[in-house]
Amino acid sequence: MNTHFALVTGASSGIGLEFAKQLAQRGYNLLIVSNVPEINDAAEEIKKGLGDERVNGLEVIPLVMDLSQQTSARELYDYAHAHELEIEVLVNNAGVYHDRDILDDSEGFTSLIMNLHMYTPAMLCYLFGQDMRKRGRGYILNVCSVTSKMAAQRLGTYGGTKAFLSHFTRALHIELHKYGVHVTNVSPGAVDTGLYNIKPAYTRIGKCLGIIVTPKTLVRRALRALFHGRSKVTVPAVFWHILTTVIQCIPTCLLRLIRRLGWF
Repeated sequence: MNTHFALVTGASSGIGLEFAKQLAQRGYNLLIVSNVPEINDAAEEIKKGLGDERVNGLEVIPLVMDLSQQTSARELYDYAHAHELEIEVLVNNAGVYHDRDILDDSEGFTSLIMNLHMYTPAMLCYLFGQDMRKRGRGYILNVCSVTSKMAAQRLGTYGGTKAFLSHFTRALHIELHKYGVHVTNVSPGAVDTGLYNIKPAYTRIGKCLGIIVTPKTLVRRALRALFHGRSKVTVPAVFWHILTTVIQCIPTCLLRLIRRLGWF
């Protein structure tokens, strides 16, 4: 069994919890982090899913921490070192989704989303990445988004922060590749987590058409890409590649017209 640890942020539910489950199935000990106490329930769920035989010797450490603070990356790194946890896999998954006009957000929320999507994951990559580079082995997976290519109204803050993370991840992939450290950008489209408040009927149609995927499918493809050293994977791929390409081709004047008409 792999005695090293995988660190997963935002692991109390949804995609993050699924990352933790599948990494545990691969034999990794876990340090799972969330800002809510339900992370403790998630740890128990992971252990139950493995069964008594496989859970023996496997550590699942839950940690409640607010990753939207600029001190949190250093605090998390220091926690891992203080407890002698060698982080071989880092999954930066913690985030919040919304679509809203930039100036309609509060100052507090704007600061939160920028720290959570940019500052904290970048600093976790910086801190744990140095350890990985020294060891000559490691894996970093940053959960970005297809909206990183959508410079459009109502997605300015969310898509803009994910664009930073996407560009940052690509550069880090190139820089660390020769040291044996694999860095991957997974850019999900629509995932069936309840995050988007889509009606169940539309969700079923989307899944049938391959536009919406389950967290299990997303995570399986993301981890496969990570452990094969790919720089990026979009899930699901075809539809969202087409959609983002079309959106990038829409002229700004047309987007302004759409706004004036109140369509989006």
